[in-house]
Amino acid sequence: MPYRGGLPVFFNPENCRNETEVESKFIVQYLLPSLGYAPEAWHQEVTLGKIRLDFLIFAAQSLPIQWNDQSPYSLLIEAKSPRHHLGPFVAKLTYYLTQLWIPYGVLTNGKEFQIYSRSGDQIHRIFECRGSSVQTQLGTIRSIIGRDEMQMMGKLRSPAPAKPPPPKKRSPPHPLPPFTYSVSLNPHPSLIPKTMRTIAIYHNKGGVGKTTTVVNLAAALSKQGQRVLVIDLDSQANTTFAVGLAKFDDEEDALSKTLSENNIQQVLSSEELYPIPAVAQTAFSFCTPPIDVVPAHIDLMRAENELNSQENARFILSQKLQDVQDNYDVVLIDTPPSLNLFARYALISSDYLIIPSDLKPFANQGLRNVQGLVKDVNSFRKNINRAPIYLLGVLANKVSTNARFVNSTLPKRMQMVTERYGLKMMESIIFEREPLAKCAEQVRVIDGREVPDPRSVLDYDPNSKSAQEFNTLALEVMGKLA
Repeated sequence: MPYRGGLPVFFNPENCRNETEVESKFIVQYLLPSLGYAPEAWHQEVTLGKIRLDFLIFAAQSLPIQWNDQSPYSLLIEAKSPRHHLGPFVAKLTYYLTQLWIPYGVLTNGKEFQIYSRSGDQIHRIFECRGSSVQTQLGTIRSIIGRDEMQMMGKLRSPAPAKPPPPKKRSPPHPLPPFTYSVSLNPHPSLIPKTMRTIAIYHNKGGVGKTTTVVNLAAALSKQGQRVLVIDLDSQANTTFAVGLAKFDDEEDALSKTLSENNIQQVLSSEELYPIPAVAQTAFSFCTPPIDVVPAHIDLMRAENELNSQENARFILSQKLQDVQDNYDVVLIDTPPSLNLFARYALISSDYLIIPSDLKPFANQGLRNVQGLVKDVNSFRKNINRAPIYLLGVLANKVSTNARFVNSTLPKRMQMVTERYGLKMMESIIFEREPLAKCAEQVRVIDGREVPDPRSVLDYDPNSKSAQEFNTLALEVMGKLA
């Protein structure tokens, strides 16, 4: 590559083959020097609480950094693999910019280059070009996010072209620590790890609302300050779709390929490779604060026989959860509606069990199967010196709001669960309501395509009865875990 004055004369980022090359060859070697940022002005792989930034750049240093609307002008850059569309990562960038009061953000996968500006709680795309055009557009790019130009702007003000109303002063979900030069920032005391609890959400009958329970309970726990990991152990991947990680329905899409190559199957297939942090994805658009999710893929269905033949496969998930016990407070495992191997893995790896049920006759009869599987798993747990899984209770779920049913039939069915099956009921009840259905049906347009963009019911309609019910459930769960 020809150089002049220490800078590359030309460089085509579309030649980058993977995310690492986009970061090193394009951003570090070409873009940042061309924009006037010396090495001491930028920091790579910065961790702030639950937020991990690829690049954090300062036009002016003022230590310690105050994370509010008086922070010095700054910029963050998120690099992606050339195989990835940028559209699905806009929500992630929005969360970063708005939570950290950063005025500008860049998304690039080498092939595409986009600049966003923050205005209050929203971001706007203010520039984009092909990666191959970055060199010819460098003057325009520099006029927006160049170091000298940003220094001239002075202290942080909303950088949108129009004059929007002044941004509301907000606090991030967790107070953020002062900036240091150590690249990874020390966690705030509120983020000091507590004992991680793992809860399986299981019933062998389908259609009882397991996935709805998992994702909305996860969102409710997150809003209570819990660091939440969700694991999708169902080959139907309903949870993966429900939190918005599976955006497209064709396998040729880059994001679909990523899910097929990095999901729970890989976690279960290798003791040494694919640790949970390498596979988990953050569902930024589903809820605030966001949750992490280990996605599933339909290929999991074909892997059952192979995993069943591996002697140590049943221990792998438990072992890998031990490796992240300092990262999370609560882990929720969504399970398949069956008595298969993956249901066993979930119960072997969990500390607690919630059984969601619509309390209809077939669901109640299926409780016998659940009890049988729990008994078998507890025998295995005893052999490996683990305490039996603890039942938090049967959760009345997808319950009709019909007044006659609620006042007459529902109490009888709940009593039957206790008397006939010897299982305790949870105090919380989740009713079948319209907001709970609509929040899962939200869509948005990405690259001209209408794609799913689900929200938790607590983010879609926080004042709804459904949101209140899941808040109550989260409080009950936290009380029983204490």
